[in-house]
Amino acid sequence: MSCWSSNSSNPSLHGVTNTNKKLKGVRRRKWGKWVSEIRVPGTQERLWLGTYSTAEAAAVAHDVAVYCLRRPSSLDKLNFPETLSSYDILKRDDMSPKSVQKVASDVGMDVDARNIAGMATTLVVEENNNNYEKKSSNGECDLFWLEELGDVSEGSEEYGCREGEALNISVEDYL
Repeated sequence: MSCWSSNSSNPSLHGVTNTNKKLKGVRRRKWGKWVSEIRVPGTQERLWLGTYSTAEAAAVAHDVAVYCLRRPSSLDKLNFPETLSSYDILKRDDMSPKSVQKVASDVGMDVDARNIAGMATTLVVEENNNNYEKKSSNGECDLFWLEELGDVSEGSEEYGCREGEALNISVEDYL
């Protein structure tokens, strides 16, 4: 059972944040991925929170872990305190470090997926003089050749062009 669910589409989860801001609990690998970890209070144990494509996702995962493990009286010292309220995190004091790791990783991956989906272009297949257009989410268009697909007017679901389908990603997808 998941301990969280997204109850809003907070725009700050999708946008690019100020890159000059130093994010707590986050570091960048040489190859560009962002990672997050936290020390479990009262122990020397480090809790691995995951590897993400965006710094914001890693930072939100860290924020969730800080909140679940330490229950700070003020959210001011979190990376994105406004985004923590976008997720319903159960107020349980009995969460094990493993449970906190799963919740933080799931929230981080959700933020990562939303950021990636927000940056990615949406494929809209339209017939236009035997060519097809790829319309990006910001309204710009490029020609996109789909010669191998043949007639895509029928069954475009076969090619991953489902309108309105939400991106569903979980940590289990990577295990």
